[in-house]
Amino acid sequence: MNVRARENDGREPGGHVLPDDTVPLRPRLGNQKPAGEQTTPLPSQAGAPIPEPKGAGGGAAGLLKSSALMAAGTIVSRITGFLRTLVMAAAIGVGPLNDSYQVANVLPAMIYFLVGGGALNAVFVPQLVRAMKKDDDGGEAYANRLITLVMVVLAGVTVVCVLAAPLLVHMMSPDIAADPRRMAVTVTFARYCLPTMFFMGAHLVLGQILNARGRFGAMMWTPVLNNLVTIAAFGGFIWAFGGFTDSGVDPSTITPEGVRLLGLGTLLGLAVQALAMLPYLRDARFTLRPRFDFRGHGLGKAMGLAKWTLLFVLANQLGQTVVIQLATKAGSLADRAGYTGSGFTAYNYAQLLWQMPQAIITVSVMTAVLPRMSRAVQDDDVTAIRDDLSYGLRTSAVAIVPCAFAFLALGVPMATLLYAGSGAEGARGIGYVLMAFGPGLIPFSVQYVVLRGFYAYEDTRTPFYNTVIVAVVNAAASGACFALLPPRWAVAGMAASYGLGYAVGVGTAWRRLRRRLGGDLDGSRVLRTYARLTGAAIPAALAGGGVAYAVTQALGSDALGSLVTLLAGGSVLLGVFVLLAHWMRVSELSAMVGMVRGRLGR
Repeated sequence: MNVRARENDGREPGGHVLPDDTVPLRPRLGNQKPAGEQTTPLPSQAGAPIPEPKGAGGGAAGLLKSSALMAAGTIVSRITGFLRTLVMAAAIGVGPLNDSYQVANVLPAMIYFLVGGGALNAVFVPQLVRAMKKDDDGGEAYANRLITLVMVVLAGVTVVCVLAAPLLVHMMSPDIAADPRRMAVTVTFARYCLPTMFFMGAHLVLGQILNARGRFGAMMWTPVLNNLVTIAAFGGFIWAFGGFTDSGVDPSTITPEGVRLLGLGTLLGLAVQALAMLPYLRDARFTLRPRFDFRGHGLGKAMGLAKWTLLFVLANQLGQTVVIQLATKAGSLADRAGYTGSGFTAYNYAQLLWQMPQAIITVSVMTAVLPRMSRAVQDDDVTAIRDDLSYGLRTSAVAIVPCAFAFLALGVPMATLLYAGSGAEGARGIGYVLMAFGPGLIPFSVQYVVLRGFYAYEDTRTPFYNTVIVAVVNAAASGACFALLPPRWAVAGMAASYGLGYAVGVGTAWRRLRRRLGGDLDGSRVLRTYARLTGAAIPAALAGGGVAYAVTQALGSDALGSLVTLLAGGSVLLGVFVLLAHWMRVSELSAMVGMVRGRLGR
């Protein structure tokens, strides 16, 4: 359940996830979603399709080039964002101190999206594109009014939130608030992190203006700068104070200078990310001018259209707050019992790994399918819509299903290899959480595809109701895990609850979409594909996991041993899966292998 610009790995700036994942916020060109988007978008405004803006690189070649540029930026952002978490873990571990940083770092994005970040994408950006088409000045005045409004509102909200930081931290984690030293450190982190919401808003609006003018690269590549600045800050912390395995730094031993270095690095990263958009604006010949004549220019009407988006965000935030409170409490109890890496940081870092296949595979498949599906909606071709959804579900499953079982079988060696710098116990804790997340990747991916059907019809109400179901199930199951499981395993249970929420949610969404499409979603064919893939993945996971266990027992779980374990177990898992899937005649696998061979042969 993360929510910030997600370690800028293609997530929101800072590192947190909402149910169905939020958005790298980008405008829709017509009904198309850009490539590289790895999260479920917030509901967009119902109404007529948005005309494609001038200069957006019309034609298939232009769209292909723009999609490739954005996809490349997303991949680099993900890689640097992932490196960022590794350096963080090496600097401050994955225990109580990092939990305090994570809580402080997620606050700005939660508040930003609640105040209006989601509405910016869902309502104001479509209005901006319309203004470009209809206004004599190409929408420049409307864009400047929007920028001015966003900056004024966010500046005011930022000041209030910085002053109210102790109250916000107490709301997010009563457990942290009960420890005076830890509370002081978290509040200080929060006061450095909260101003980043101002720069999030600036980056989003400026990026949308550029996207609407056909300049797609800046919004996807500038987050890399944020990651690099933050990596430098945490690297500087390691240089000055030593790595976590040597320093054992915690909330009671970190110095004010150390807190200041990490806080300023986080703030500077978002500031650089936003300011880096200005040269691109000049290149696009857009002039920034503050405008305060808000009345009578459509901004008020646009705000009235945002209610479902705001409710969508509110449902996400409430569910997320419950998990943050429970995870930080469980992590504190586990740490006192000698089990580090069992709290909120472990949840965040494991989820970041877990979401990568979804972001790379399912989104890539649906990026190709969505334009076709949107045209089918306009033509009222229900059969074509069904076929496109079926194709998206079955094609993405070829990779998603084995990845889900790979996390289940090999989650521990993955984590002990990647997070070796945080200490063996902490890395192992992340691995257990990753294993618990594993199976939930399947319903998480399926829901992403199914909700595209509603968005193609510009139905935003149904995704909202579905989000409420996911959030309620996730929060209730997480509460049960906290109450019933030992603290060491409570957060792993919450990770499994996340997948359970999506399993329940996708069942509801499937039934509603099936009714909308006349009772047929090609269900028997889709179910047969998933059943065969699961039938191939289970024995493969057992074989790969067995080999991994044997190698770990022989070589240990240090970085080198984990690397050998992962290579051996992964090779066996992949080999068994491919053989069994071919034997079961999974045609989608054969098609994907053929496509890859064709690409490599060029």
